[in-house]
Amino acid sequence: MTGYRNVNDGVMAAAGGRHVDLVAVSKFHPYEAVMDAYADGARIFGENRVQELREKFPPKGERPEGMKLYLIGQLQRNKVKKAVEWVDRIESVDSIPLIDKIEAECASIGSTMDVLLEFNSSGEEQKSGFRSGEELLLAADHIVSSCGHIVLKGLMTVGPLGGDEARIREAFTAAKELFDALRTAVQTATVLSMGMSEDWPIALTCGSDEVRIGTAIFGERNYG
Repeated sequence: MTGYRNVNDGVMAAAGGRHVDLVAVSKFHPYEAVMDAYADGARIFGENRVQELREKFPPKGERPEGMKLYLIGQLQRNKVKKAVEWVDRIESVDSIPLIDKIEAECASIGSTMDVLLEFNSSGEEQKSGFRSGEELLLAADHIVSSCGHIVLKGLMTVGPLGGDEARIREAFTAAKELFDALRTAVQTATVLSMGMSEDWPIALTCGSDEVRIGTAIFGERNYG
């Protein structure tokens, strides 16, 4: 058994009736744990690395009914082809060159890909993501005007490291303000993804529509 049901109940209660998706982040956990969470009701799973998700999960069309797989980790352009063949959404799009590569690979196989644009709301140098709202909105306009095989579904951000509630809330508030501008500009942009095991309650109070939780569901990871 996993902690999915307890986490999901907590998220739904904190959301106060508002719809919020719970992404079960299964990185470094075996497929048996994924299926335990699926049996508990999980349907959306998140992975950080293309190689791991391809080795762990069956391809599209062969997964259990209703199971969706999202790539939530940074995506290198040389891994795009393998990603678009396997996942249902890429949540970590952080540059126009990456957008163009996703578009080209999807066009080559006649498919479309849902994406979220990643915003570096904390300004931390070690993190990926667009560094400013202006850059992110330009990327959104590029998708709408130039990419027929990409559907822009919204915005993703990762809160500041360290657990300072004031800094986390400041970053999430900035992401929500940018998301509101994005949603006004792009009709398909309906998802604000922010909040993980340590900070999801704050994210929900700031308007998150999707939280990505791993440790609280699956337990500590074995990085060995």
